[in-house]
Amino acid sequence: MKWINTLCLALLSTSLLAQEYNYSFKIKGIADTTIYLANYYGAKQYYNDTAIVDSEGRFTFTGNTPKPGGIYTVIMPDKKSYLEVVINNESSFEIESSLADLTGKDLKIKGSKENEAFYEYVKFATKAQKEGKAIVSKIDAAKNDDEKAKFEAEQEELLQSGDKFKNEYLKKYDGLFAATVLKTSKDPEVPKETPAELKGVENWEYVWFKKHYFDNIDLKDERLLRTPVLHQKIEYYMTKLTAQVPDSICKGVEELVKLSGDTGLVFRYIIQYTTNKYERSNVMGMDAVFVCMAENYYVPGLATWLDSTQYADIKSSYEVRKNLILGVQAENIILLDTADVWTSMHDITADYTVLVFWDPNCGHCKKEIPALGDDYKQWKKDGRSIEVYSVSTEFDNKDWRSFVKKHDLTFINVSDNPEVNENAWKYIQEGKTTLNSLNFRDYWDIFSTPQFYLLDKNKKIIAKRLTSEQIIDFIESYEKTLKN
Repeated sequence: MKWINTLCLALLSTSLLAQEYNYSFKIKGIADTTIYLANYYGAKQYYNDTAIVDSEGRFTFTGNTPKPGGIYTVIMPDKKSYLEVVINNESSFEIESSLADLTGKDLKIKGSKENEAFYEYVKFATKAQKEGKAIVSKIDAAKNDDEKAKFEAEQEELLQSGDKFKNEYLKKYDGLFAATVLKTSKDPEVPKETPAELKGVENWEYVWFKKHYFDNIDLKDERLLRTPVLHQKIEYYMTKLTAQVPDSICKGVEELVKLSGDTGLVFRYIIQYTTNKYERSNVMGMDAVFVCMAENYYVPGLATWLDSTQYADIKSSYEVRKNLILGVQAENIILLDTADVWTSMHDITADYTVLVFWDPNCGHCKKEIPALGDDYKQWKKDGRSIEVYSVSTEFDNKDWRSFVKKHDLTFINVSDNPEVNENAWKYIQEGKTTLNSLNFRDYWDIFSTPQFYLLDKNKKIIAKRLTSEQIIDFIESYEKTLKN
């Protein structure tokens, strides 16, 4: 019998060791339903776990693999109410509350210093926010300057008490993740006096603030990704503190990568966030951000989370797009014009060249290209040094020639044809054209028509995605910028 008792104890001990976490809840007002646990990852939340609620509102999240640290959300059955909890190195805790007042007086926490600290701050912040709104209403309704000054003094007092609370809170709970989250959310305080190293620097406050923005943030701490705080800090730094031009954005990413290291989840998030955000941008020229991200992180193989297909797709896209960003000299195109004469784009000597790819059977082209033809004639009358190099993307030249003639397109019109492509190597060897000229659809990434590029005198790309009617406005603005 003794060996049976020993075996039972061993099995019980093994069972307890295997159970790595046990988070128990009792929420008054819900029963006999399924409840969900979600976790933050950057700006979004994702379903993480489920639990069955009994008839008395009890449910438990349990398992053998510890959940990584972060702020998790217990989503109530109505999908609107929720309770946030901190998970961090505590294998078990108990939380009770009611659906009617989840984070208020009904909230009781047992066995979790993290959540006790977290909700101490939540309750303070909720109360302070309510008082702050009331004071703002008083200021807005003030009848005179004296009354307004009185309420503004109350507002300042509230802000100071808030700062005092936060400073004491960080000391009291130093070492807890709840305090780390608050520390991360705080902005650095700009000195009242100009630091010696910034004497004479214009807008020194901004320079100092940007330089010290991440002083209180450990970008190697992956737990912060599972809070709503880190994404907000990264987004603010990249979109508000960083000039929205590709070079500055890429430099901003480099600074963040230095702080996060070139491995780990935070590094991955910074790379993915920046790539996705600016790749989808409708702002002209932002594709240069994708190019620099590819050059610095994807092509060298630092994005280890990609599979072989994803890596190949990004590398292929990079090889095309690196040649089409603003500031790059456009590859020459040499194709046959309407008189079957090989015509080189680089031979154009005008101050500006409008390079347009179009299809005579494309609905949008049927409107845009004749408009370009009219604008071109007006530019010539006005004495503007602008030439158009118009490339038809069709192999069959019959419709192209008819369209050019019908709409009296007097600018340079070129195209290729089956004969040219059949004898491509011969023409290339004879020096009449180039491989990239004949492969212009791939080189210039022609996935739709019309596509416009504006080149300067040296054939550098200075604009794209323009319409015919936007060209003059852009040139005038561009020249004004150069002059300034």
